Amino acid sequence: MTGQIAKETLFLHNAEMGLGAWAWGDRVVWHYGRDYTDDDLQAAFQTALEAGINLVDTAEVYGSGRSERLLGEFIKTTDKPVLVATKFMPYPWRLTRGAMSRALQRSLERLELEHVDLYQIHWPFPPFPVEYWVEGLAEMVKAKLTHAVGVSNYDKNQMQRAYTILAKDDIPLASNQVEYHLLDRSIEKNGLLDRCHELGVRLIAYSPLAKALLTGKYSADNPPPGIRGRAAAGILSRIGPLLQLMTEIGQDHGNKTPGQVALNWIICKGALPIPGVKTASQVAQNAAALGWRLTAEQVQALDQASDKISK
Repeated sequence: MTGQIAKETLFLHNAEMGLGAWAWGDRVVWHYGRDYTDDDLQAAFQTALEAGINLVDTAEVYGSGRSERLLGEFIKTTDKPVLVATKFMPYPWRLTRGAMSRALQRSLERLELEHVDLYQIHWPFPPFPVEYWVEGLAEMVKAKLTHAVGVSNYDKNQMQRAYTILAKDDIPLASNQVEYHLLDRSIEKNGLLDRCHELGVRLIAYSPLAKALLTGKYSADNPPPGIRGRAAAGILSRIGPLLQLMTEIGQDHGNKTPGQVALNWIICKGALPIPGVKTASQVAQNAAALGWRLTAEQVQALDQASDKISK
């Protein structure tokens, strides 16, 4: 299967952008219910579908299941096709393979679906080795509870092991979802991105705007609220030159914003960004990153500028 794209995973390889639903129901990091409402989220969902963005990535832990419930409610309001990706969290107290089947069944109940398009292992947590839960993914495919399977936050070695286990059942590893953006290019440096391309595994980039740091909205004098601001304190004092370059490059493409340049950069790298959204206006902004491409020279310039501050 190396280097080939299986028909079960074509929907991932054909998509240029997805929708991240981490904030849907999350009160700790994203202040759900205070800064935005269910109506805002539904408007964001509808706007995404109108823009041709129909892959939504959620997880059982997002909002303690609220994200999945909201997505299920929103799907019922449209006739347009929606591709659903969700995740299994391998908590250390989940000690039997049956825990995955029960978790997926509960996710399906919240989503009000008979199957999902992509089921992913959220993290490679101990105590079990990679192979244990990946074998569970194969069982979920055989049970027809998901069309495709993937992993999330797996390093190159862990991903290769997952790929090998699934290949024994002739099941492709569809994706590996990791953090990837201009401020964190570790997957380029450690070879994970190249290995994904070699294996035909779709690299899904979460937090592609670095939790809004790459939008130009925040600065050292105006940090994000709450824990995001504390986590970003160090980088905000050094991000100015990169944002300035992104602004200049955006002007060459019809006044695209830094955020749109950041998303297009990921697409040019052959990865699938899934920016998190809370409002329709955010979706519209993100969608404007589609339909055009940075030049090779501009990608290289962004690489060089980010090298000075990125991981």
